[in-house]
Amino acid sequence: MEKIHATTVLGVLHNGQLALGADGQATMGNTVAKSNVKKVRALQGGKILVGFAGSTADAFSLLEKFEEKLNAYGGNMKRAAIELAKDWRTDRYLRKLEAMLITANKEEILVISGTGDVLEPENGIAAIGSGGNFALSAATALKKHATQLTAEEMVREGLMIAGDLCIYTNQNLTVEKIG
Repeated sequence: MEKIHATTVLGVLHNGQLALGADGQATMGNTVAKSNVKKVRALQGGKILVGFAGSTADAFSLLEKFEEKLNAYGGNMKRAAIELAKDWRTDRYLRKLEAMLITANKEEILVISGTGDVLEPENGIAAIGSGGNFALSAATALKKHATQLTAEEMVREGLMIAGDLCIYTNQNLTVEKIG
């Protein structure tokens, strides 16, 4: 059986607001398997948002591990992300997982990968998945030139543009926000 993969997740920190959103499409090969998958979750009573791209089962495994790390480190998102990335890179089971995460709170946004990377984008915008570069480009332009928009509006518009361009991204969006 083919793995379910591909998606677009976009996060924007702007004017004290955080929005994290994703499309709802899951594909198996070149077939749409489901169009309303929820790929964004609120953790720690809504203080931390997480979005995932990649194999759905793998992403849920990583999401659970990340939540365990958050609980172990008192909700410290950056520390939990670093510890997850270390485990992900070195653990025999976790190393095989094919997914990426964006984690964010009202102060910072991080991208966590299976290669042990924890990246904090300079401009407060992060995107992952097959349509990630489309969404990132759109959100970057909006943040630079349409500063009156909210973080949520930038995420929605960036994801809609990605949905127009990426065949693995639809326009059935889930967006969570803080602030």
